[in-house]
Amino acid sequence: MADENFQAPDPLLPVKLVNDIPARFLQALRFWSRLPLPASWFEADPHAPPDMERLAPVLPFAAAVLGLVGALALNVLYGFGLSGIPAAIFTVATMVVVTGAMHEDGLADMADGFGGGATIERKLEIMRDPRIGSYGATALMLSIASRITLTGELVYATGPIRTGIIIVAANCVSRIAGLMPAALLPPARTDGAGAAAGRLSMKAWGVGAIGGLILSALLVYAATGLRGCIAAAFISFLAAYCVTKLADHQIGGQTGDVCGAATLLSEIAFLAAVLAPFGL
Repeated sequence: MADENFQAPDPLLPVKLVNDIPARFLQALRFWSRLPLPASWFEADPHAPPDMERLAPVLPFAAAVLGLVGALALNVLYGFGLSGIPAAIFTVATMVVVTGAMHEDGLADMADGFGGGATIERKLEIMRDPRIGSYGATALMLSIASRITLTGELVYATGPIRTGIIIVAANCVSRIAGLMPAALLPPARTDGAGAAAGRLSMKAWGVGAIGGLILSALLVYAATGLRGCIAAAFISFLAAYCVTKLADHQIGGQTGDVCGAATLLSEIAFLAAVLAPFGL
């Protein structure tokens, strides 16, 4: 007697799975960048709200594209005669434009909220305020100065091509590290980006984290040899973990601003870890 619950396998399942990967890739690029990406035939809904469960595993690879933009900008600028620090200034500016300053906005909002609020409610209220305060302005200036200095020093230490590879690696690992708060903490409010994204499972985040770790380690190895090959990625994750613990202590959860701040600080930590063995 035939099993009434038996379902025949979908003959189109392999095609759907193959199409799903580039669809996730494009959606990740749309969410984390301002790149003008047209809708593709294999996307069911190109402008659907981001599903972090689907995007996290492919995020390191989509982030590599963003890093390539920065790497290309750096080498073009260096080719036109700009030295390390001036080239780094415009490279960081290019990355800010490409990403829509979303991580910078998150860091500034988090700094203002955590620094200026006395209660959880007040901290969340300040973080939602579009105006920037002294804590946010200071954090923003220090983060931009850090990225410019570290990128410029890497150019002096390794040259523009190798630094470009390191920029790609930094984007691969920092973007997935920035989702650590979403994997470890519940949303701090019932609305907003953090609540809309929902709780990211450790399984989905772990797949992306392993991919980001391996990809960034291979890229750093290609650029510097063994210097900072694995340690830089772990330090990047450590920076995100520190932000996660801080957010848990301050507001008892995560928001989109917290994830943005974790991403930016993870990138800075990664660049610093790669540069440190050169002793500059």
